[in-house]
Formats: sequence, structure tokens, C-alpha cells
Amino acid sequence: MRVVRSTVTRALTVAACLAALCAPTAAQGQDAGPDAGPERSWRTAAPGGGPVSAQLSLTDLGGLTLTARDGRTTVLRPSALGIRTSVTDFSAGLSFVSRRDRTVHETYTTTTGARTRHTLDAAESVFTFRKQGRMLRIALRVTSDGVAYRYELPRGDGESGTVTVLGETSQYAVPAQADSYLLPYDNGRQDYESIHDRTPLAQAETGTDYGYPSLFRVDGDSWMLIGESGLDSSYAGSRLTLDRVDADAGLFSLKLPDPAEVATAPFATPWRTMVIGDLATVTESDLITDLAQPSRVADTSWIKPGKAAWSWWSDGQSPTSLTAQKKFVDYAAEQGWEYVLVDSGWSNDWMPELIAYAREKGVGVWLWVRWQTIDATSEIDTLLPRWKSWGAVGLKIDFMESDGQDRMRWYDAIFAATAENELMLNFHGGTIPRGQQRTWPQLMTVEAVRGAEGTRPRPGREPFPAEHYTTLPFTRNLTGSMDFTPVTFTGVRPTSDAAELALSVVYESGVQHFADSVESYASRPLAERFLRGVPTVWDDTELVDGLPGDRAVLARRSGSEWFLGAVTSGGARTLDESLGFLGSGRWLLDVYRDAPGGGLAVETREVTAGSRIVLDVPANGGFAARVCPAEPGRANCG
Repeated sequence: MRVVRSTVTRALTVAACLAALCAPTAAQGQDAGPDAGPERSWRTAAPGGGPVSAQLSLTDLGGLTLTARDGRTTVLRPSALGIRTSVTDFSAGLSFVSRRDRTVHETYTTTTGARTRHTLDAAESVFTFRKQGRMLRIALRVTSDGVAYRYELPRGDGESGTVTVLGETSQYAVPAQADSYLLPYDNGRQDYESIHDRTPLAQAETGTDYGYPSLFRVDGDSWMLIGESGLDSSYAGSRLTLDRVDADAGLFSLKLPDPAEVATAPFATPWRTMVIGDLATVTESDLITDLAQPSRVADTSWIKPGKAAWSWWSDGQSPTSLTAQKKFVDYAAEQGWEYVLVDSGWSNDWMPELIAYAREKGVGVWLWVRWQTIDATSEIDTLLPRWKSWGAVGLKIDFMESDGQDRMRWYDAIFAATAENELMLNFHGGTIPRGQQRTWPQLMTVEAVRGAEGTRPRPGREPFPAEHYTTLPFTRNLTGSMDFTPVTFTGVRPTSDAAELALSVVYESGVQHFADSVESYASRPLAERFLRGVPTVWDDTELVDGLPGDRAVLARRSGSEWFLGAVTSGGARTLDESLGFLGSGRWLLDVYRDAPGGGLAVETREVTAGSRIVLDVPANGGFAARVCPAEPGRANCG
């Protein structure tokens, strides 16, 4: 077995202005007027001397390019910017008008995510350009963990005051030597349920559409995650197409799903985001959430993340049976899980009875619904109040299967209506989250992943590649909560029992749906013990060790306790992991590992921040752990 030591490093702070890279900037909060000289390139750097910087340049033909750097490493080569409306093509012929700089500082809270308290510090530059009397603004933000930009159009195309966008010329020129983790985009289903292609960028398939996020290891410890934030009904969700790869770069273009996007001026596109830094910085980043609109829900006291029993996975007919659902309610109550999710097949005739039964046991009920059932305003206005009157706590809405602007209008309508009716949300068969969990905090989780639905036992079914499990923590889950529905011991899976248990920590979801049968969990009392204690709301998250497609070891804190999840793909090995994230003092560590004869074993030891976990794990193995302060008389963490 090989020994794998933690190789995750933290980005080193470099000087804010390296002499060779600096360009003059306008004073904070002040306008720099039209060019009086030859300047055609402008640099914006992260506040506080961070390593990330961006450079906007005007070409000889009046087009725009953007370059991004992580210290001295170019992670984005000069990449075209531009947007085309029905009146003006802003991809060429632009002249510089002004630049305005400011520092952005925000603090906010969310109900879900890698942490619930967030701080944004960004340097923002807004550049104004003119073409034939019409204005285009580029808002550029640079933080210690990335770069983002968006297009802003202050005027409509005509007297109506609307803007009709026909497309963007936005590109991402990723250095050709990069390694890539790309998600093939299903243009039919548009549900983000493919498995990532892990390949050198130079060997990636051109002419292929890829969904967000796209991850690249550009050079050594410099990584870049390309995504999107701030999407609402004024635009459609975009994706990437790899147009070509040459000796210098792989060139991705941004593609929209509709022939045109129509919005009311003044108008801004979603943010085009690049999370940049070492792997820990990228994994722990809040940038996609930071760029979203603030919460539109004033009172969030009714929004309660938690754990849920989900019967459909183990018994597809169980949602049609009141008796079967009461069995899962009883088990959830026994284990201290907050919810049950009743999937397709439930009946109006008995659902109010089930909800009343569950309420008496302290368990909330989520209802599955096909989106077409509530795609009209009249249906939303009738059904949501009815389900709320029964006492339902949330809706799992399925089969949206579109990134188009029309579907985004429906999303905004259902966000507003569920907030009004105090119903939480879980979307399946739809698009990825793009910061909406900040704007609409009742959004607990989203599928948009090849999840455990595909591991249900059936003849001839093959397990997912083990690399799938160790790639998702660095890709899909970084865009927002992910409803993988983990910890299915009886599934068709490559993971060991301890690795499967660890997914309850490795994968973040505001509501974590545990999908195996009552009997499966009851036969594994150690798994029950860990799942009773593991939360779904986190105060902090740290990447302890990882490499996409090989291993992921994450530590998440809830109050005074830490939980660790470790998953690997490949042969048996020895994991050697730091506990440096712990505070001072002495701690108890309960580590759940694979027992030599099968099943799970647990051992408790006393540790400090200077200790390490050194553990042999089998092929595709891992471990789960709970760490609590060592107190007199306490034998373990529970």
C-alpha cells in the first residue's frame, strides 16, 4: 500500500503590485475620464495584497479581452469579451469612456452551504465603453479567491425600454498545458447528470458542450473553476463549448440556449465567475454565493435544514402506501432525523393524515411534485396554499430539464410563491444552483448530479466509476448544495462502507436525504450512531487533503465539534491526514473505519491539533470521524 500525505497548501500572499504587471488605476470611488493617451489596458488586483489579478484590454479593432493571473501564473490567457443585442454588436469597434473603482465589503448569512456566515472583500472596477452612441459597461470584481465580470446595458434597444440579447462573444482561453475536469452537457435533458471527463486539456474533445462548473489545474498549485452566478429570469443559464485547442490554449466559448434573451433596461447579465487559487482556496471559496443577490426572504425562522428519510430508493412502490410512509416516519423519529420525503405516487386521500401523524412525532413531511403540475400561476396559487394548509414543510420539484429563460421565469415565480407560503425547496431534474441559495434561502438542495438514484440495485447495473465520488467535492458541490442522496449501503457502488458513510460529510446538502431502507440502517448500528450526530448546517469547512478523481478529505465544523469525511478512488492505501484545523486543547476523536472482516468499526482516541490520523483504507475506501472537546467523564463523542 502507498502512503498518501496531505499535500494541500494555502495560497501565499504576494505583493499587490508586481512591477512588471502593474497598470495605473483610478482612485477609489473616482472616475478616470476618456483616454488622453495610449493606455488601452487596465489592471485590477485583489484587495489586501492577494495574489489574484485581472487585466482588461482594448484591442486594435476595439474589442475587449480579459486576462487573469494567480500571482505570476496566467490562469486565463487573453479571452474575448462581448455581447450582441438586436441593435448593437459590442464585440468590436468600442472606444473607452471611463473607469470607476471602489472597494466592496459585505457580510451576510445563508441557511445552507460550506458555512453560514460569509464575508466578501472585492476590488470592483466598472469600465464604460461607447459604440455608435450606445454604452456598454463591464463590471469586473477581483477577490483573493477569484475574478468575475458581467455586462451591463444602461439603455434599451428601442422605445420599449427592452434589451434583446442575441448572444455573447465571451470566451475562456485556458492554458493548453492544464488538466481539465469537464462535465459533458446533455443538450436534451439539460439536467447535469453526466460524469466528468478527466483529461489533459490538450486531449479534450472539441465541438463538445460542457456544463458548469469546469475545473482546471493550470500549473502546480494554481487551479481555476469556471462557473456562473446571479442567474434570474432576466437571462438564460449558459454553458461552454470547447471550440479548439492549440499550442497556447483551449478556447471555450459561452453558449446560450435561446435564440434571444429579452430583458428590461437597465440590464445586467449573470456574473461570469472564475474561482482561482490553490485547491484549498477553490474548494473553500464562497465566490459564487458572494456574487448573488441578497436574500429576498426577511424572516427565515421557518427554514430548517436537516436530515430526511427517503423511501423511494429502497422501495419504489412505498410512496403509494400510507402504511409504508408511517414506517419511515417512525424510523426518522427514532433516529432524530427531521424529515421524510414522500416521492411520486402519494395520494391526496391520505397525505393530510400522514402529515398529522408525522407532526406528532416531531417529523416534517416533504412532497414530491412534477413541475408541470405547478407550471401555471393558477396552479401555484391553488396548490401551494393547499399543501401548506395540510402542514407540508417543503416540495421536491422534478423534471424541469431546461436552462432557457422561460424556465428561469418559472423558477423565479416558484421561489417567490414558496417563500410566501413558507415551503422549502429541493429541485431535481433541473439546472445547477448559481447563487440562488443566498437570494432564496428556502432552497435547501438541488440534484443536478449523477447521484445515488443510479445506484439502486437492478440486474446488470454497473457501479459508477470510483473517480466520480472523488471529483464531485471539487466540481458540482462547489456551485451549491447537492442532493446526491448518499449513504446507501445496499446500492450498486464501488465505495467501501466507511467511505459511503463519509459521504454524509463530504457532500454538502441543506437537507441530506438518506435513501437506504430502514432494515439496512438498523443492521448497522454504528452507521446509525454517526448519522444521528452528523449535522447538515456547517459553521466552517476546510479541505484537509485532496486531488480530484483520487481523494477528498474534508473537515466541517458545527458549533464546537468537527466532522471529517474521507473518500478515495483506486487501490488500498494509507491515509496520513493533519488535524491542524482543530483549536487548542485536547479533543476526542471517534473514527469510523472499515472493519477487517467487513462492516464498520469505531475507535476513540484523544488528540490535539498537532496529531494526525494515519489509517489504512481498502480500495475505494475512506473513513468518517467526529471530533469533540475532551471533557472529564466523556468517553466518546456520541
